Parts: sequence; C-alpha cells; structure tokens
Amino acid sequence: MPKPMGGRQRGGRRNEKEKSEFDQKVLDMARVTRVVAGGRRFSFRATVGLGNKKGKIGVGVGKGLDVSQAVDKAVADAKKNMIVVALKEASIPHQVEAKYASARVFLKPAPKGKGLVAGGAVRIICGLAGIENICAKIISKSTNKLNNARATLEALKKLK
Repeated sequence: MPKPMGGRQRGGRRNEKEKSEFDQKVLDMARVTRVVAGGRRFSFRATVGLGNKKGKIGVGVGKGLDVSQAVDKAVADAKKNMIVVALKEASIPHQVEAKYASARVFLKPAPKGKGLVAGGAVRIICGLAGIENICAKIISKSTNKLNNARATLEALKKLK
C-alpha cells in the first residue's frame, strides 16, 4: 500500500491566523525612544484603522517592542473603539465638520461616481468605513495622522 503524498494530515497551514471580518490599514508607524541610564530603549507605536466597509470603523494605537506586537495591540484597541456610521447610498447623508485636538476636518457628500476625494488619514478612514463617494478636506495644518483620523471619527459620529 503506497504512502499518501503531501505533508501534514490535519489540514491548514502553520501559523495561519483566522480571517477577520475587518480590513486593517496601518496609518502611521513611529519608532519612539526612551533614554535610560546606560543608553536608549527603542519601541514602536502603531496607529491602525480597522473597518468592515459596511459602516463599522475604529482607530487604535498600540506600542510594542517590535512592529508586529505594536500592530496587534493597535488592532485590539481599534476593535474596542468601534463606531457605526450612518451611510446613504455609499456616501454620507449630510455635510459635517469636526475638530479633535488641533485637527479639523470637513466632510461633504458627493454624487454617485465621484469617488473618494480626500487626502491622508481621512481617505483611509472613509475607505475602511465603506464610503465610496465623498469630498473631504483637512482644514487645519495638522500633519498628525492620528489626530486627523480621530477628527474624522468625530465627524462621522455626528452623522444622523
């Protein structure tokens, strides 16, 4: 009787994580340094956007000694801080403006076929939320992606 060809019998790949219902996108990755006696200690801070493209969206921040640990912590934080967005025909129902820290964003519904007219973190957050047609503008001069993403979440929370 011939031996069966192939590897393991239990099926599946090794170290394969189950497929999540959410898409994730890394908004920002920073190496942060803490000076201690005897030198510097390095860690990583990850900012991650998480969404299901059907109206659920979250932003999370995580710190870890390596990049993958920081991203995993940020994803867990984003899952804790999820919001549900009111969508109307793949756009938002009305225009809205919001501020978080020094970041200000302005979101305006767009007609069908216009696409995602937004920049930076606002574009990523709107895409992960499932918004296909929108005009958005970061009004402030803030270049902080985390604050811009959180300002976008504040604007999306105001939708009725």
